[in-house]
Amino acid sequence: MIEGLKNLDWGYYGPELITAMGDTLYMVFWSFLIGGAIGLLIALVLYTTRAGGIFENKLIYHAMNFVVNLIRPIPFVILIAALQPLTIKVVGSGIGNTAVVFCMIWASTFAIARIVEQNLVSVDRGVIEAARAMGASRMRIIGTVVLPEALGPLILGYTFVIIALVDMSALAGIIGGGGIGNFAITEGYNRFRPEVTWLAVIVVIVFVQALQILGNFTARKVMRR
Repeated sequence: MIEGLKNLDWGYYGPELITAMGDTLYMVFWSFLIGGAIGLLIALVLYTTRAGGIFENKLIYHAMNFVVNLIRPIPFVILIAALQPLTIKVVGSGIGNTAVVFCMIWASTFAIARIVEQNLVSVDRGVIEAARAMGASRMRIIGTVVLPEALGPLILGYTFVIIALVDMSALAGIIGGGGIGNFAITEGYNRFRPEVTWLAVIVVIVFVQALQILGNFTARKVMRR
């Protein structure tokens, strides 16, 4: 494999790989940015409206919980197909990287909502009650107590989600998108060039490992404060 990598036509595969990496980063960045923000809001609604929450509301909680449970388990490849009519209406096309981003936003939003909710639930209620006893408003408690207390686990949770988004982006080729996954299939697997496929594998491993190390390091720093 190493010999095969050395003998690659880097004048061709180099630019193709860089383009694929750029496509992957584009899809992961925007889907995480938008899905992460919406998912956080949904998680806060779930956390604050659940039984015993500071904005307890059974109707809102059960409705939101139902929606999250409805969409979150759908395999991404099926979600892409199911969302195609909506994707065309919103994005203007059912193919390409932007269409993939739209589908990834849906998938990441509800996955993040559940992960964040679980992390928020782990916050010590004694800390919350102490803040309420000191006269802190409910919104202030969320911003200055709940989120800071859960920040370390949230960083690890978001790190996990970004890695999952990299996995999702590998399916972009199904609807005409690019990325590392599409590069591995079209330039490696379909052309019987296993060394090219392994090149894509190495790039993904390096990216994921670097991301995980950064996430672990940041979470440790936050939790030591």
